[in-house]
Parts: sequence; C-alpha cells; structure tokens
Amino acid sequence: MSSEEVGMGAHTVRGPGRPGRGGPAAPDEDTVLQRGLEAFAELGYDGASARELARRLGVSHNFINDRYGSKAAFWRAVVDRVLAAQKDRLTALVEQHTGDDEAVLRAVIGHFYRSVVDTPMLGRVLTDEFRREGERLDHLHRNYIAPVLAAAMPSVERLAAQGRIRPLPTDLLYFAVIGPATGFTQFPLADRLAGSGERTPQERRDAAGRLAEVVLDGLIDRVPPARG
Repeated sequence: MSSEEVGMGAHTVRGPGRPGRGGPAAPDEDTVLQRGLEAFAELGYDGASARELARRLGVSHNFINDRYGSKAAFWRAVVDRVLAAQKDRLTALVEQHTGDDEAVLRAVIGHFYRSVVDTPMLGRVLTDEFRREGERLDHLHRNYIAPVLAAAMPSVERLAAQGRIRPLPTDLLYFAVIGPATGFTQFPLADRLAGSGERTPQERRDAAGRLAEVVLDGLIDRVPPARG
C-alpha cells in the first residue's frame, strides 16, 4: 500500500456518507466532489490537508476517510466525476464522425477546448498534476489520456499518411494541441487581453471554439497535396 492510500488516523468506519455522532450532516455527493475540486485547484494535493478539506466541505474531520477511505481515493473521485463524462463524450464524437478524419479531430479538439472553459478548476488541478510523477499521474494517463489518444490517433495517422498533417511524435502533437487551451484556465488575464471586461460563460466558450479552429487550421491542410 502506498503512502497516498494510508488512512488519516485510526477510527471506526461508518456507512458511506454517515456523519459522526453529533457531527454535521454530510452534504450531497455532488456538492462534496465540487467543493473538493475547488480545494484541490486552489491548494494543490499536498496543500489540501484532511482537516482543511473537512473545513471546506463543512463536515467532521473523519468524513473523507469514512466515505472514501483516504485522501487519495477522494482525489480520484473528484477528478473522475468530471473526466469520466468528458472521456465518454470525446470517444462518442470519434465514433460519430467515423470515416471523416478531419471532422473527428475538429469535433474532439473543439469539444476539449470548450470543456476547459466549462471546468477551469479541473484544468488547474491537471496542470499541477502533469508536473509530478506518481500514482495520480498514472491514474490520469491510464484512465483518460491514453484512451482518448488511442481513439483519436488513427485519424491523425491517416491524415499524416495523406500529407495533410506533418508527422509528429505523440508528445509534440499533444502539447501543440493542449498547450493553447490552458489559457482558458486563467480567466482574469484572458478577459483583460480581450479588452471587453468580464466575459460571459458563452462568450468564453465561443472564444475557445475559435481558438480550436486556429490551432487546427495550423495543423491540418484543408486540401490534400496533388500527387505526381
């Protein structure tokens, strides 16, 4: 058992979600996971102590252990809540556009950019975790990054074979696409650069869609090169 999986003190495990005797009532699951996401985004994994998480959740200090077993398991539940739905949607888009490789990439990358705008706190958590080797990065890569790449890369490879995308190693292609999207986790700076004051969520989604098109237009030749 890793150090991350060790519980945060000996206690009697109660049923999922039950508060300690005399403790505060547990919030609903969605509220718990959203507040956990906010805490990890602001404090990072190491900075989000069990007691600080409990304070932000409004629960007893044993709550996370009682319901999830460990802080590491709670972190996985927090990110899985958002990423599982995103992965399902991205793989569905690949299937929906099967037979049109350019459409696959435009649908997947456009959806990803808009998702970054919709869940900026998740983006901050991921940016922090991508800098660190360990079990949390393993979890993200194994369950989300690798499956989405496996679904999308055949389209990339076919476009490269047609001469419509420059052949690139997977890591360079990944960062060429993902890097620009990180700007949408920095709303205050993005709004200042836009020069129009604080933008609405829809305005940010529209901007993310335009940025996706700029990136894709730089990667994909719209017309295959002439043969001969």
